[in-house]
Amino acid sequence: MRDPCRTKQHETEEKRDLMEENKERGKKAKKSVNGSLHKGIHTGEKQKHKKAIRQQVRIHAEEDKLYTCDQCGKSFAHKKHFKEHMIIHNGEKTHTCDQCEKSFTCREDLKKHMKIDTGEKPHTCDQCGKGFKLKGQLGTHMRIHTEEKPFTCDQCGKSFSQKGHLKEHMKIHTGERPYSCDNCGKSFSRKDSVQRHMTIHTGETSFTCDQCGKSFTCREDLKKHMKIDTGEKPHTCDQCGKGFKLKGQLGIHMRIHTEEKPFTCDQCGKSFSQKVHLKEHMKIHTGERPYSCDHCGKSFSRKDSVQRHMTIHTGETSFTCDQCGKSFDVKRSLLSHMKIHRGKKPHVCDQCGESFRCKRDLRQHMTIHTEYRPHTCDQCGKGFTRKEHLQRHMLIHTGEKDYSCDQCEKSFSLKQSLKSHMLVHTGEKPHTCDQCGMGFTSKQGLMVHMTIHTGEKPHTCDQCGKSFALKFSLNIHMRIHTGEKPYTCEQCGMKFTQRSQFMVHKKIHTGEKPHTCDECGRSFTHSYTLKQHLYTHSEHKPFYCDQCGKGFNLESGLKSHLKVHVKVRNYFCLLCDKSFSLLSVFKLHEKRHGSVKSFMCFECGKSFFTNTELKQHQTSHTREKSYKCSHCDKVFSSFGI
Repeated sequence: MRDPCRTKQHETEEKRDLMEENKERGKKAKKSVNGSLHKGIHTGEKQKHKKAIRQQVRIHAEEDKLYTCDQCGKSFAHKKHFKEHMIIHNGEKTHTCDQCEKSFTCREDLKKHMKIDTGEKPHTCDQCGKGFKLKGQLGTHMRIHTEEKPFTCDQCGKSFSQKGHLKEHMKIHTGERPYSCDNCGKSFSRKDSVQRHMTIHTGETSFTCDQCGKSFTCREDLKKHMKIDTGEKPHTCDQCGKGFKLKGQLGIHMRIHTEEKPFTCDQCGKSFSQKVHLKEHMKIHTGERPYSCDHCGKSFSRKDSVQRHMTIHTGETSFTCDQCGKSFDVKRSLLSHMKIHRGKKPHVCDQCGESFRCKRDLRQHMTIHTEYRPHTCDQCGKGFTRKEHLQRHMLIHTGEKDYSCDQCEKSFSLKQSLKSHMLVHTGEKPHTCDQCGMGFTSKQGLMVHMTIHTGEKPHTCDQCGKSFALKFSLNIHMRIHTGEKPYTCEQCGMKFTQRSQFMVHKKIHTGEKPHTCDECGRSFTHSYTLKQHLYTHSEHKPFYCDQCGKGFNLESGLKSHLKVHVKVRNYFCLLCDKSFSLLSVFKLHEKRHGSVKSFMCFECGKSFFTNTELKQHQTSHTREKSYKCSHCDKVFSSFGI
């Protein structure tokens, strides 16, 4: 059996021998340090600081660490360091600041803290003059000028100037989110992020601007805001000279010049210059619409979209032009509008030289030259250069009319159409011709009118050479050559090239005649027909035949009459060889051969070839005598009998 006393004595002796060995090793190291320093005196070689050399010798000598913490197992070579470490476990904070009474576990932390209270910044950058409280902070700052990034991610190869930044970055790859909100359970990768998030629940705003009194939840947001008040833009683009408040904004701006688009959609391959733009784009594929209107429940993919939508309910217009007083619901619209007053059109088309206020308008214009129409209607196959134009076109197929007039209950598919319609009730004509003073309800109407004064007709038909003042008029004209008739009557199947003709035709089936003559009470389906009719009551006949002296109210009546004298009969009937000088008379004659009587009397069921014959017949039921003799007071039920 071993003697416990002898064992203990043996252990003590071993420990003593170990300590003596360490002491001897320390002496040798010290002697080596002193010798190294002395050698430098003779050689002139610049030596490291004595303390630094000793620390380096200690590392290489792998000096034994005799002091081990029984709480966490960490070892220390010096008793002093061991004691400082133990304070972490017992929570003791013996070093207190006499300025704010804040306590610290070690003296070094107190020294660092004291520099905050005193505001002392003894370490200055020789490149930009910025001061720092600690030498280590200056060293980190210098990497901005040297562009040194010694810490590299082994996952993606991205480099960082600080080790802390690399640690934060690594959480992206590991997915680590160690900090959680106690209120909602949301997790964060950084402690300051969860602290900033907590202000949403507490409503706390600790950082206040001394210029305008606005408060912020974090210091960084206040710093950014202060640059707004001061107007400082220290970061300037070397390509175009534009200034920015933040360096990050300049970096994003530079992608315009470099055309760099590092963020690519994995669904459709579209690329973006900013990550936030890619996030917004992804909502198209996911169909996500997280922002809803509290008034009508309509959902939106972007926050600014629902804010802009809210102005429909509130009527609020926050941004007003100081030149003309026009108001806008978003700042971007006001900035775009201001270019009108400045006359600034920086974006020029390299094809035709036309200038535009914004880049978007130039891109839209370029589609005229390229004829690129990426947005196609799945109902009729018509192509459009812009998505909003397709959406507006789709309302034709859906028949949706969400905007109603509160004066006459007429409905419209577009808000702008309702605004234009309201001018009919108010009588307002804000757009005035500077040539003749004539007023118009819309800018488009004024532009059409101005072509009368200028005589300009820039749009020419490549089939027959006829020119038009408006492109819209040319498009309608082209239907003559193509034979296109897009408007079809559901009642009788008749087709029309123009919408106005179609609308007039529909009144035949409805029997609607809103335009009434004040002289005789006769009603018409179209205002133009009423104007022509009014000439029959007027004795003024400005158009005279130079052959027989007969007068006419309308120039068209004179032209038709002249064919009588010329005796030119260009229209021949294939059934009876009868010829006609007027197309309208010829068509009426053809109907008589076909026995097609389209106009029926609802009183007796009798049918007629023309509407005029039907009207004359209807007077037999009403006993109405609308035609009065101009020589005596006698009245008749029909004209020409």
